[in-house]
Amino acid sequence: LVLELNQVIIPTYGTVPDQQNLHTPEWVDFDDKPDSLFFKDGQRRIDFVLVYEDESKKMTHRRSDRKKQKRKRQVYESNLINNGLQLEATRSVLDEKLIFVKVHAPWEVLCTYAEVMHIKLPLQHNDLKTRKSAFNWFSRLFRVDENIIKPEQEFFTAPFQKEHLSNFYIQDKDTFFNPATRSRIVHFILSRVEYATKNNVKKFGINKLLDTGIYKAAFPLHDSSFRHLSTDPSCPSERYLLYREWAHPKNIFKLQPLDFIRKYYGEKIGIYFAWLGFYTNMLTVAAVVGVGCFLYGYLTRDNCTWSQEVCDPNIGGNIIMCPQCDRACTYWNLTITCESSKKLCIFDSYGTLVFAVFMGIWVTFFLEFWKRRQAELEYEWDTVEYLEQEEQVRPEYEARCTHIVMNEITQQEEHVPYTACGKCVRMTFCTSAIFFWILLIIASVVGIIVYRLSVFLAFSSKLSQHVNGTEALRKYLTPQTATSVTASLISFVVIMILNIVYEKVAILITDFELPRTQTDYENSLTTKMFLFQFVNYYSSCFYIAFFKGKFVGHPGSPVYWLGKYRNEECDPGGCLLELTTQLAIIVGGKAIWNNIQEVLVPLVKNLIGRYSAAARSEKVVPRWEHDYHLQPIGKLGLFYEYLEMVIQFGFVTLFVASFPLAPLLALMNNMLEIRLDAWKLTTQFRRMVPQKAQDIGAWQPILQGIAILAVVTNALIIAFTSDMIPRLVYYWSFSVPPYGSHSTHTMEGYINSTLSVFNISDFKNESKPSSPWLGKQTTCRQVYRDLRYPPGHQHQYEHNIYYWHVIAAKLAFIIVMEHVIYFVKFIISYVIPDVSEKTKSKVKREKYLTQKLLHENDLKGVKKTMGKIADKIIKGADSTFRPKDE
Repeated sequence: LVLELNQVIIPTYGTVPDQQNLHTPEWVDFDDKPDSLFFKDGQRRIDFVLVYEDESKKMTHRRSDRKKQKRKRQVYESNLINNGLQLEATRSVLDEKLIFVKVHAPWEVLCTYAEVMHIKLPLQHNDLKTRKSAFNWFSRLFRVDENIIKPEQEFFTAPFQKEHLSNFYIQDKDTFFNPATRSRIVHFILSRVEYATKNNVKKFGINKLLDTGIYKAAFPLHDSSFRHLSTDPSCPSERYLLYREWAHPKNIFKLQPLDFIRKYYGEKIGIYFAWLGFYTNMLTVAAVVGVGCFLYGYLTRDNCTWSQEVCDPNIGGNIIMCPQCDRACTYWNLTITCESSKKLCIFDSYGTLVFAVFMGIWVTFFLEFWKRRQAELEYEWDTVEYLEQEEQVRPEYEARCTHIVMNEITQQEEHVPYTACGKCVRMTFCTSAIFFWILLIIASVVGIIVYRLSVFLAFSSKLSQHVNGTEALRKYLTPQTATSVTASLISFVVIMILNIVYEKVAILITDFELPRTQTDYENSLTTKMFLFQFVNYYSSCFYIAFFKGKFVGHPGSPVYWLGKYRNEECDPGGCLLELTTQLAIIVGGKAIWNNIQEVLVPLVKNLIGRYSAAARSEKVVPRWEHDYHLQPIGKLGLFYEYLEMVIQFGFVTLFVASFPLAPLLALMNNMLEIRLDAWKLTTQFRRMVPQKAQDIGAWQPILQGIAILAVVTNALIIAFTSDMIPRLVYYWSFSVPPYGSHSTHTMEGYINSTLSVFNISDFKNESKPSSPWLGKQTTCRQVYRDLRYPPGHQHQYEHNIYYWHVIAAKLAFIIVMEHVIYFVKFIISYVIPDVSEKTKSKVKREKYLTQKLLHENDLKGVKKTMGKIADKIIKGADSTFRPKDE
């Protein structure tokens, strides 16, 4: 690419002109036209704006530093002019220190770089007939009014070539390159023009100038205010239309104008909102089924026999439970867990099993249909061959290309930033750093677990659960509940703090890797950030679901964590309700935090800047100065928006067996999220540099990985975290002879049969409760359903036959559920093609037209030229052999 630019585009690239040869921008005064998007002559469109602070009025740097900065800026602007760009400088209306440099790309520059960047432009109208959907009349109710935002015309396109200019669909040179394409071309030039050379190392690019403070901002212009139409009748006021028909809360139930979003902001923004809208629409089905399963559990909770036994004073009231910790804890009554058992009946029902299977299939439909939709957008938005043709090398990568290697394919020398050995060193360092920070996250999770184990003792002593306790508070606020809620809140705070740290660490590691293209950079950063976030967000949920209460021993021989802390035990009904609590706190807290961070922060900053500017002046302010006072979008752009949604997708799918209302909460959040993101882009942020994007990048395989893992986690939650399998085994095998005493299958006696008996005389001295024993009973029951033989049995405190039946049933359930769902997923993936026949036909038609218009015209030209040459040869031969007239 550098070679191509040097030879074809930038003959002065890499040279720093002398002081006397510097070209400077044309200086003009503001013409009091606040909505103007043109230079002062009203003809040349402003494609980009650079902002810097007048070096002569800076007071924060030494004089020598200010001179160096001014020199670099002047050289940079001179090189921009040498490369064909036109610059016009205007002093700020509100702050005389600020200078705005407006950049315009003439027609020749646009054509030249469009060819270098392989930008696809229209050849002719799409002549393929489109079939109207049977539901077209219904979807029209939710679409944007076509009289307000007119549908974009469909064209067949091809990579631009100057020599075939006549073959392209050019009605007007001023509109052939739309504003988004013009800004993208100008940004490409800005990112590659040199401003200094130090130690034979070239320094170039607007990004470095922004980082060093030489320029304060660089951005393309919004075309109008979002509050009202532009006063310029030739301006389409697309920003105003986007705010009115897309970002405004009144449109929350309307479909998004995706083609219009793509036209204004570029394909990268468009593909994000297309994916988010598609995901939200698919959540509607999952939310309806989830609510149905929740209502089933709620309406059948009164038929929950085991909960009735817990709350029955004649059954649960006579069951004394063993202490849950050493010394400080005491005996307690099973009826204390009555309220939690009623709540657990809602979530731990057969409806949850059905919903878990449904979600395993739903996520496959979602991913497969999204692939089809993505393929349609790739064609419609001309990104089918984007990665192979258009994507350019990152300027940061080009600047480090100091090593020369031989290309095995072309057998030519090429420049790379590091040798094979250097690449291995970098990869080793980066991999080690990633594992170190992941281990650090795990260490923080261990800290939370230690907190849970230690604070349980304090809550047990403060919230004393004596057998004769009758206070209403103890009915709801048990030591388990208090520990779970406080630990979840602390876990949420730790997660938010670690996110800030890991964000900076991931960026540093990725910068050190030095990926070649922007797509490679974003994919590498995405993988690291998701690994961090996966461990950070999900580790506490995995602990509660699969580890808590699973390795605790029994009261006579408890298992200790780190040799000091006795392992936590679940409630008699299991840890499912605690997992639901953890999910609700993290998901709810995360949504609130993100909305505050994403909306209020830029809003407050803009309000402060607006009021301070208004206090200084009541003058007419130009469009570029209005945009300057908006917030910058940030280098990572939509990365955090994707990350937020993918983390949410994980909560919706990985642990949905414990919380069937998760899709409903996600649906409501996403409906609001679409409008909030749209509102931020149109009102609070500067216009982004339009960027191409073929798909959602590394997020696609991450979503597929989550979908596969979700089947396993939900099967394990139902098998080992919920109490469904032990209840089924009791109902079908142990409630009737030979193991049970009932004549028919029933759930009666389930609680009494599953809570193992322990003789209090078998307590070890270090575990024996310090409070006195109230009552004449000599035994207590284990909190968890560990299913052991009673004291006095020849295998006392060992697992009984019921335990092994339950284990076998759990393993069988996991194997059957996983294989059934994976088989259905495979069938669905096979049946649904990734690209529809309609899209395939359009792609074939476009390739045919490209070949016909571009290549066949070349052949015609060659034939025409060869024909003329042949005619001349024939004429020459005739004149040579014709007899002379005497």
